[in-house]
Amino acid sequence: MFIFSICFVHASSQEYIEKADKLKLSQERYWQLLLHMKDGTSEIDDARFFFASNGKNDAKSELHATIEAIINETRFDDNASACKFPARTAWLTEELNITDLPEVTCSEYEETLKKLDPKSATLVFPSAHINSPASMFGHTFLRINSSYESRLLSYAINYAADANPDDTNAVIFAIKGLFGGYYGKYSLLPYYEKLKEYRDTEQRDIWEYDLDLSETEVLKMVRHIWELNGTHSDYYFFTENCSYNMLWLIELARPSIHLREYFHYDVIPLETVHAAKLEHIIEKDHYRPSKRTILLKYEDLIQEKYIHMPKDLLTSKVTLQDFLDNTAIDIQQKRYILEASIEYLEYSFSKNTMDKKKYLKLFHNLSKERASLGKGEKLHIKVPPNPIESHRAVRLTLGGGVREDTGSMFLGIRPAYHDIEDSSYGFLRGTQIEFLDFLASYTDNSLEVENLSIISIVSLAQRTEFFDSLSWRTKFGWDKNYLDNDTNFIGSVGVGYSWGNEFAYIYMMADPLFYHSKDGFVSALGASAGVVIDKYSFMNTNLEATRRFYDDGSKQTLIHASQNFRTSQNTQLSFKYDFKGRKHLGLGSKEESYQAVLHYYF
Repeated sequence: MFIFSICFVHASSQEYIEKADKLKLSQERYWQLLLHMKDGTSEIDDARFFFASNGKNDAKSELHATIEAIINETRFDDNASACKFPARTAWLTEELNITDLPEVTCSEYEETLKKLDPKSATLVFPSAHINSPASMFGHTFLRINSSYESRLLSYAINYAADANPDDTNAVIFAIKGLFGGYYGKYSLLPYYEKLKEYRDTEQRDIWEYDLDLSETEVLKMVRHIWELNGTHSDYYFFTENCSYNMLWLIELARPSIHLREYFHYDVIPLETVHAAKLEHIIEKDHYRPSKRTILLKYEDLIQEKYIHMPKDLLTSKVTLQDFLDNTAIDIQQKRYILEASIEYLEYSFSKNTMDKKKYLKLFHNLSKERASLGKGEKLHIKVPPNPIESHRAVRLTLGGGVREDTGSMFLGIRPAYHDIEDSSYGFLRGTQIEFLDFLASYTDNSLEVENLSIISIVSLAQRTEFFDSLSWRTKFGWDKNYLDNDTNFIGSVGVGYSWGNEFAYIYMMADPLFYHSKDGFVSALGASAGVVIDKYSFMNTNLEATRRFYDDGSKQTLIHASQNFRTSQNTQLSFKYDFKGRKHLGLGSKEESYQAVLHYYF
C-alpha cells in the first residue's frame, strides 16, 4: 500500500516550509510542471487542483499550502492529501527529506497503480479521419504499457473536450472548440477500447511510438495522472488540446525534455510526434491498420467477379450454404470472402447499421464456416509511409513566374498544414486542411494578395465496394479567381464523388459559391473534374478543370495544373499553370500564368 511511516521526532510544517523557501523549491522546474504553470499561471482551471486559494497564480503559495496539507493530515484514507497528490508528496518527501509524514492508506490509488502496472510508455497517433473535419489533424494520446505481453491489455491516457461532435451542430462545435467553450478532461481507458474507437469505428490507421522512458520515469507520469483525475481545464482546439496536454505528462516523466517549447500558436498532433523525434525520445514504432485499410486489402485480393459476395452474404442475397456449395469458387477465394464478410460485419455494427442480435448470429455463422475451411494465406498489409517522415506543418513559398508576358515574384506562408498538391507521403490520401494560407505577388512595382484562405478543407474519399462516402470541400477567404482581376472574398461548400487506384484518383465536384466583389455579392455554381497522379513518392501531378455559371448569366472556365517534386522531407519544387477566363478583358478573353516555386516546410 501507499503508506508514509511515522517517526518519533516530528518537524512542524513551518520548518519544512522554511526549508523549501531556502531551497527555492517553488521555482524548480519540476514543481512548475506539477502545477502546469506557464508564465506564472497554471493551465489547470479546476479549483480542486489547488490547496491555496491563489494557487493557480502563485506557485510559492501553493507549495506552502501543499506542505501544510500533507504534514497536517486530517483524513487518513483515500481522501487524504497525500493520496490525492502522490506526485507532489513523493517529490517533496525526497527534496525536503521528510521522514515523519502521517500514515495514510490510499486504497484506490494503489488499486489503480496495480491495474496499470506501469513499465513503459508509448505515444499513440491515430491518423486523420477522411470524412471528419474535426479529426483531420489526427490525434495523440499515451499508452501506459504493463508487464503483460499483449499491449491490448494496457491502458490509454487520453485528453479530450467534454463534448461529442456527432451530437452537436458542427458550426457550434467548431466555434466553442476554438474559443474555450468546452472543458477538457483526462480519461483512463483500456487500450483495446481506444483501438475500437479510432481504428475500427473511425477507420483511422494507428501509429505507436515507443518512448525512451525508464520505469521510474513512467511511474512519475502515472503519479501525476492520478492527481489530474476528475479535474478539468478549458479546451482550445488549436492550443490547449489533446496533444498539448500529453506533452505536460512526458515532460513530467523527464523534466530535461522541453517539448512544449516547440509550439507557440498552435499544437498539431502530428507536430508533437515530430517534436518527440527531435528530442530523441522515440525508440521504435509500430503500425496497426484500420478496419478500412484491411477491407481495402480484401478488395485487392478478392476477384472482381466475387467482390459483391461479402455484402451479399450479410444481406442474404446469397445464402451461406449456397456460397459454400459453389464449386466454381476456389477455397482461398472463399476464405477471403468470408474473412471480408466478418470484417465488414464488425464495421457495420460499429456504425450502428444493424442490431446486436442480428450481428451476433451472423458473426457466429460466418466465423464457424470460415474456421471449417482451414488455415489460409496470411493477410499481408504493406506498411504505409510513416507520418513521422512526412513534411512539417508550416510552409514557406518562394518563386517566380510569368503572367500575360509579365514577370512576377511570389512569396507566401501557410501556418497549417497540408494540401493535395503537397506530397502525400505520410499523409492520408485525398485530404487537405489549411488555415491562413497566404500568397502575395510582386509585378511591375505592384504588390498584390493572390490568395488568403481563412480555411480550406478537402476530403476526396475514393469510393470502393465497401465504402461509398461522398467527397466534399469548402473554402472561405480571398482569391483572384473571379471574373475581374481583383482579390475578392469567396465562400464555397462543394460535394461530389471520387474514385481511384494505386496509380491515381479522379474526382468530380459541384461547388455552390459566392463572391463579394466591387459589384456586391455574386453567386455561382461550379462544376469541376480533376485527377491526382500520385503513384510515386517523389512526385505528384494535379489537374483540375472548372466551369462556373454565375447568377448574372456569365460563364467562366478555370484550369489548374501542377507538377510537384518532393526533393527532400521538407522541400518541394512545384511547376504550375493557370488558365482563367476574365470578363474585364472582353468576350472570350483569357489570362494565363506560369509559376515555378519552392516550398520549404518547418
